[in-house]
Amino acid sequence: ATPSHPALLYKAVWLIFFMLGLGTLLPWNFFMTATRYFTNRLDETQNMSLVTAENSKHFQPSATPTVPSPERNYLSALFNNVMTLCAMLPLLFFTCLNSFLHQRIPQSVRILGSLIAILLVFLITAVLVKVDLDAMPFFVITMIKIMLINCKQGWEQGSLFGLAGLLPTSYTAPIMSGQAWQASSPRCCWGKGTGLSESAFGYFITACGVIVLAIICYLGLNSTRYYQQLKLEGPGEQETKLDLISKGAYFIPVSCFLTFNVFDWLGRSLTAIFTWPGKDSHWLPSLVLARILFVPLLLLCNVQPRQYLAVVFEHDAWFIIFMAAFAFSNGYLASLCMCFGPKKVKPAEAETAGAIMAFFLSLGLALGAVFSFLFRSIV
Repeated sequence: ATPSHPALLYKAVWLIFFMLGLGTLLPWNFFMTATRYFTNRLDETQNMSLVTAENSKHFQPSATPTVPSPERNYLSALFNNVMTLCAMLPLLFFTCLNSFLHQRIPQSVRILGSLIAILLVFLITAVLVKVDLDAMPFFVITMIKIMLINCKQGWEQGSLFGLAGLLPTSYTAPIMSGQAWQASSPRCCWGKGTGLSESAFGYFITACGVIVLAIICYLGLNSTRYYQQLKLEGPGEQETKLDLISKGAYFIPVSCFLTFNVFDWLGRSLTAIFTWPGKDSHWLPSLVLARILFVPLLLLCNVQPRQYLAVVFEHDAWFIIFMAAFAFSNGYLASLCMCFGPKKVKPAEAETAGAIMAFFLSLGLALGAVFSFLFRSIV
């Protein structure tokens, strides 16, 4: 039977996919945005250890000042690098693993199970805000949580795009839009005007609320008759098992999102050892503007369905090459701008400049999601 209100039901299913897309990358971005809490917690633990050591030696004369623990400083300094490594490797592995095991594990188990597991990790993270831990246990537990989140995120993201691949192509767009909009959400949820621990507690509880909302949306999706009808009418039913793995549902998460994440990370990491062009060089804004060339290059790839533009780069390898170059230049140039931007203003205004630049990074992601509809209509 045809739904009595197809337009309304279409919007409802579209919104559900948007929320599920929001929930795929939101947990990882919540952790990235809260790095100041984690590094500050390590530093506070170090200071408490030093005070305890000093009190235990109060009866001995101190000829030299207390030297901070190298291990504690080392953990705090390496936190961001280790966090990124602990995130990318499980994400890479489980996204690939999902391509092979998706037919053996039910879709509901992969998506719903991943969301519930991520919810439990965030509940534990919120509880640990109120628990005193030494630096090393806190560091190890945090990295384990990051690995678990990205393991489940790899399952969920691959499964979600696989789910969208069973439906008409218009239902992939809300997932991508949700993933873009999630970048600004963590910054908006971070509390201000209170202590760092209090802000972190409310922050992680907010993340739990968003994940619960994503779980409710997924449960509501499965109970929608309109969605069940779309699954029957979708193009995925005619695909063979091999095509679904190689070219269909898993082409986007592997060749697009996984490629982007890996090469974006490589570009960001390169700035730790190589920073060309310099702060005052005209090459930096020129290279940023030159990245506009990626727009026509990607539009001329073999994106289907299309009505207006001809396909110039027919082989899918071209898309992967362009995406890798696009992601690498994005990570490298964005990191240079974020590093050099606060140095272009007075020291007293550096923090404000960094906050403004972070806002415009999020704004750029949001505008990109909006303009994606225009570019898709051009194709």
